[in-house]
Amino acid sequence: MNRKKQAEQKDSILEPVAPTPSVGEDDGDSSDSTDRELRQIVETGSITVDKRGHYIHCLTVIGQIEGHYVLPAQNKTTKYEHVIPQLVAIEESRDIDGLLIILNTVGGDIEAGLAIAELIAGMKTPTVSLVLGGGHSIGVPLAASSAYSFIAPSATMTVHPVRMTGLVLGVPQTMSYFEQMQERITGFVASHSGISEKRYTELMMRTGELVMDVGTVLDGRKAVREKLIDQLGGISDALEWLYQEIEKG
Repeated sequence: MNRKKQAEQKDSILEPVAPTPSVGEDDGDSSDSTDRELRQIVETGSITVDKRGHYIHCLTVIGQIEGHYVLPAQNKTTKYEHVIPQLVAIEESRDIDGLLIILNTVGGDIEAGLAIAELIAGMKTPTVSLVLGGGHSIGVPLAASSAYSFIAPSATMTVHPVRMTGLVLGVPQTMSYFEQMQERITGFVASHSGISEKRYTELMMRTGELVMDVGTVLDGRKAVREKLIDQLGGISDALEWLYQEIEKG
C-alpha cells in the first residue's frame, strides 16, 4: 500500500462525516458525500445521521479492543488509535449533537479500553451506550462510561479479574501490578454506574459459574438489576433518550 492511499484512509478514519445539506435536482450530484459516508461505515464502523434536526454520531465497539500490539488479521478489532481521534473530533464538532455507542465486544487491551472509557466519560456532548450481543471484560467500563446506558435483554456481560497471556514473571511485583490494574477498573465502574466496588468485586471473584475461570456472566436483566447498566432497551430507546438530552440543552 503506497503512502498516498494510507494518508487517504487515515483522513477518513480520523474525521467523523460532516453533516451535508440536502441536494436538490438543480444543486448537483450528492454521490461524493454518499460515497464518503459508505467508505466511513466500511472502514470505521461509524456514521453520522440526522432525523429530528440533530446530528447523532454512531460509534461501534466490536470484536476485540486492540491496544499496543497488532492482533492477527483474522480478528475483528476496534483500534484505539482510530477511536480516540474520533471522540476528540466529535467533542469539538459544532455540528454533532450527540454520541451513540453500540457495543458488541469480547474485551481486549485493558489500558486501551480504559483510555477510551475515560474520554467518553469526560465528554460534554450527550452520550448513550447500547450493549448488543456482549459487553464483556473491559467492555463493562466502556458501557458504563456514557451518561446513560441501555442493554438488550438477550445481551450478556462477563465480569472477571484481570488476565494476561504470554510470559509472566512469578514475582510479588507482578501480583501487585495485577491488583492495581484491577482497582483501576473496579473504581471506574463503581464511579460511573450504580454498583458498589464491594459488589463488583464479589461478582468478579465468584467461582463455579465460568468453566476454568472465575467471574460472573450477567444477561441484560441481571446487569440492570446489579445496576451495572441503567435500563433495558433497544436502539429506539437509546436514540429517544439521546434526543431528549439534546433538546434539554
